[in-house]
Amino acid sequence: MNTFFIEFRDPLFGIIIFFVLVFIIAFFSYWLARFRTKEDHRHLDRFLRQFRSLPSKSELKVLITKGELSEKSWLLLAHSYFKNGDFEKSIEIYNELLKVGSKENYRDTLFLLGRTYFKAGFLERAKEIFLKILQNNPRTPQALHYLLLVYEHMREYGLALDVLEPLDELHKDIKSDRAYLKILALLNDQDISIDEKVQRLIETYKNHHQLTYMVFEYLFRTNPTLAWENFDSSKSELLTDILWQVDKKDLNLDIITQNGYLRELYTARGDVNMAENSSIFELDVLINLNKNVNATLSFEYICSNCKVVYPFAFNRCSSCHAIDTSRVEMSLSKNYHRDFSEENNSFQ
Repeated sequence: MNTFFIEFRDPLFGIIIFFVLVFIIAFFSYWLARFRTKEDHRHLDRFLRQFRSLPSKSELKVLITKGELSEKSWLLLAHSYFKNGDFEKSIEIYNELLKVGSKENYRDTLFLLGRTYFKAGFLERAKEIFLKILQNNPRTPQALHYLLLVYEHMREYGLALDVLEPLDELHKDIKSDRAYLKILALLNDQDISIDEKVQRLIETYKNHHQLTYMVFEYLFRTNPTLAWENFDSSKSELLTDILWQVDKKDLNLDIITQNGYLRELYTARGDVNMAENSSIFELDVLINLNKNVNATLSFEYICSNCKVVYPFAFNRCSSCHAIDTSRVEMSLSKNYHRDFSEENNSFQ
């Protein structure tokens, strides 16, 4: 028995016990720290989750009614959601404010709700709200403007043109809107033939010289011959992307020869050899590159009013709603169409 206790007093055994205790303490400390960290993360997630979703309708009503936040603060919160594209949350706040908010701000809040519905694509609801505003306050130009946009998006161009009358009485400039809506109505009229549409477009353009891009985009797409006959050379740069897409067989060499910009444009495309260089960087590069180099022009469109950039052409800016403010910007890019054509030819 004594020999057994002597083994416990062995220095090597004491060292082993010491390391075992260190291991046990380190093991439990590690897992305790992991557990605490996990709990902290869960607590933080629960805390942040409060800001990812609004309270329920009943809770939101209580919060607004209690007045812990002012109505202006709720409106600012709804506007921030609107700016970030979270229209559902914005709509919930506006709806509750309409129920329990002050009557003085009722019309303004109703307008903001209608605008949010329009931006979110709920056109019928937006129309109902703007008509409700105008029923009680017919001289509200903001509501009239958005009602016009709603009718335009719903392709009810006759009703949109009717909205222009009260706007005219309020001394708003409606010339561009009237011309734009009339052309839209013409192009979307299924009872009118393409030839008649072309003739009426040409007459409209000769009379007003507005919406050049909109008119010539349709003309070059449907009747390139008449498009060249009525072409305004001073608008060449505005129509760069349209002219770039015109088929080679539809080019009018007489007009191209007389216009310096067109000579540079179609020399850069490789259709003619009428320019040695260009003051425009992209065209100059294409003119001086070997024709075997696989490059072309790509385009983006900038609203000259609000400076928003779009990857597609537009006639009315979807951001500021201005008409005929599109400006074309060109850049060099790889010609994927040529790659595809060569690939197809290799299999023939």
